[in-house]
Amino acid sequence: MKIKAIAKKFLQALGVLAIVLVLVGLGNWQLDRAHLVKETNAAAKVIDPKIYSLNELAAPTVALDSRNVNKQVAVSGFYIANFKAPLQSDSDGKVNDWEVALLQVDGSDPISGILVVRGLWADRLLNPEVAMSTKIDLVGNLQPHQNDDRADNVPGVISRLDSSVIVGLADVALYDGFIVAKSEKTRDGELVRERVVAKAPVSRVAGYYWQHISYVAIWWLMAAIVIYLPFYRRKVGQ
Repeated sequence: MKIKAIAKKFLQALGVLAIVLVLVGLGNWQLDRAHLVKETNAAAKVIDPKIYSLNELAAPTVALDSRNVNKQVAVSGFYIANFKAPLQSDSDGKVNDWEVALLQVDGSDPISGILVVRGLWADRLLNPEVAMSTKIDLVGNLQPHQNDDRADNVPGVISRLDSSVIVGLADVALYDGFIVAKSEKTRDGELVRERVVAKAPVSRVAGYYWQHISYVAIWWLMAAIVIYLPFYRRKVGQ
């Protein structure tokens, strides 16, 4: 009987320990999410004046690091495809159709490409001299891919600013995210047109910082209660 009682208590202790470890682990996970939200939101507010080369901040087929969002990048290449991105909202909340081009990055190995917001769709005919053989030097802000569709994917139209929706349309390795062009130049000079300013990116991590912190407190409080309950039951039973 004593052996059975000891075995029962041992199993109960293991059960309590397992539950506590799970609850503490959930609290730690929630704490990591809180830190990620804080870092992402802070990075979106910081204005970094430096202009980086694209490959300093990103790589083809690799998820864009949230710490590099909204930083300025310079890249050269050739536009190999053009798309209409309907119902896009700028930083002022104004909704328009945007012109988006796929830029084949010059000198990339393997051949790679990234989406570039050039401006308003209504202004797409302003630079008829730009062809697939025209080398473009551009500077713009790096942005994360969009998750919500604004339209249907049909020929010449992309539903959202996301390289995953054009996989298969061009034989290039695609960068995650996109660039909102601030300036474009060819060997003949700068391409003058109205530029758009993208809306500040929203954290991909659901929830708010203090919301995650409150969940941390809840998970850890539950772990403390689970640890205390056996002692409480023993005290009440005496």
